Amino acid sequence: MTASHGPRRARIAMSDSAAKQVEQITSEAALHALDRTLVVISVDPGIGEPIPGSTDGPVLRQYADGLEAVRVLYFVTALRTVVVVAYIEV
Repeated sequence: MTASHGPRRARIAMSDSAAKQVEQITSEAALHALDRTLVVISVDPGIGEPIPGSTDGPVLRQYADGLEAVRVLYFVTALRTVVVVAYIEV
C-alpha cells in the first residue's frame, strides 16, 4: 500500500533584495505571517494576480493576504517547481 501525499509544493527561493527584507523583520508574529503566506504560494503558485507589464520574461505575480497583512511579489519558473520571491511587505 502506498502512502497518500498532499499536493507537491514548489520550492521557495528569495532574490537578494527579498532575503535582505526578511533579515530586517524583527517581529516573530510578522515572520509567522510571512511563513504562512509563503506556504500558500508554494502549494498553489498561480494563486497571485499577474502584474501587467513586459511579456519578455516570466510573469510577475502579486499575492496579498489581507488577514495576515502580507504582500509578496514573485514569479514562477516554467515547470512551476520554484517560486522566486522578489519583494515582501509585512
